Amino acid sequence: MPYLSQAVILLLCLLVTGEARRPGLRVRRWTGTMETQKHGTSLKPPDVTKSRRTKTEHLLRVDDHDFTMRPAFGGPAIPVGVDVQVESLDSISEVDMDFTMTLYLRHYWKDERLSFSSSTNKSMTFDGRLVKKIWVPDVFFVHSKRSFIHDTTTDNIMLRVYPDGHVLYSLRVTVTAACNMDFSRFPLDSQTCSLELESYAYTDEDLMLYWKSGDESLSTDDRISLSQFLIQKFHTTSRLAFYSSTGWYNRLYINFTLRRHIFFFLLQTYFPATLMVMLSWVSFWIDRRAVPARVSLGITTVLTMSTIITGVNASMPRVSYIKAVDIYLWVSFVFVFLSVLEYAAVNYLSTVQDRRERKMRERAHSQSLPCTCSISQTKTMTLLDGTYSEADTNSLAGYTEEPIVPEDDPEENHKVLERSDHMVVHLSMSSESAGTKKRKSLRALNIIQNTHAIDKYSRMIFPGSYIFFNLIYWSVYC
Repeated sequence: MPYLSQAVILLLCLLVTGEARRPGLRVRRWTGTMETQKHGTSLKPPDVTKSRRTKTEHLLRVDDHDFTMRPAFGGPAIPVGVDVQVESLDSISEVDMDFTMTLYLRHYWKDERLSFSSSTNKSMTFDGRLVKKIWVPDVFFVHSKRSFIHDTTTDNIMLRVYPDGHVLYSLRVTVTAACNMDFSRFPLDSQTCSLELESYAYTDEDLMLYWKSGDESLSTDDRISLSQFLIQKFHTTSRLAFYSSTGWYNRLYINFTLRRHIFFFLLQTYFPATLMVMLSWVSFWIDRRAVPARVSLGITTVLTMSTIITGVNASMPRVSYIKAVDIYLWVSFVFVFLSVLEYAAVNYLSTVQDRRERKMRERAHSQSLPCTCSISQTKTMTLLDGTYSEADTNSLAGYTEEPIVPEDDPEENHKVLERSDHMVVHLSMSSESAGTKKRKSLRALNIIQNTHAIDKYSRMIFPGSYIFFNLIYWSVYC
């Protein structure tokens, strides 16, 4: 028994001290960066995240410096380069006179306080959490109305630090900025807008803001497009901005020119207005006596033009000057309104003319009765008996009865009586034929006068004037 107890104790000691050896058993020992195995050794790069002394703040010595002050404080102005990549131009608002743009804004500067030693000379990349602990340029957008940094799924901020202290600070921003637009040529206009960048606190004596690569500092996506505008060009400029209370500041400009597409407005504004003007000309070919047709057509075209003008102005800012589309629409409205006034003039003049012609017809009717002067009533009745109707016979009543006959020559008396008989017959027949011809001529005159002279001239003057106006309009604004 004593020997058995000693053997068990010895076996336990061997297991605890690791001296027991078995085939295939591996024993790993961590000695810094070495991993020892039974079949050989291999090297691995160090995992600095597991070492307390290689913490980011310690590596960049963030706690050793005051990052509330700019780099090289007290010395010359620190140069900060900027470049921009435009991701999208989201919208252009004529009513609010602004635009919305999404872009990648990148800053480049050198801060020797962030330099660190590195055997591989590789940079370190961080997210937005480190930005709050170091100094970054305080660039803001001048004349901006709204702006925000995208935060899906995290804040779209990137900070890259190089061993020599150079820093790249990038963020993704959407900004809505004001754009002073001139609508005097709308919708045949071109607009130039600018996005302005400037340091908020540091004057040009402390911070020199510049485009890192000149015009190449601005890049755009070729797929950028707008529904109403054609993007003609992007370019960059820079200048100094002066504030009376604080001094001079460097300001960077992103300029872009937009030309408006005209086809939409041709379909929605110009073509309907032109058709309404042409429709108002139809009244010149309608019978002037068709008062309901011509009046309703004129009122319809006037109200339609008013609706078109109201719809265009509803989508525009209330500017105090005249726009190009206003000139076209109001001239078209005047043409439509004049067509209504034209019919009012035609109707009035026609009424006056009808009254005058009625008086003339009455006067002509009273003067067209047959004359039987100096013919005896008995002889006249004898000649008319059995030849003309009673109405024609009665129309001869009331005239003188005594014929004018020479007293000294009986033969002449007989000839005069015969000529008088023929005169009565000829006079009665002539009056009947003259009345028939007059009625036919008046009927033909009424047919001709249904088309008033003003309508005839309007058929040529209105279209000719409107075509002439269009030639001048499109030659000036196109």
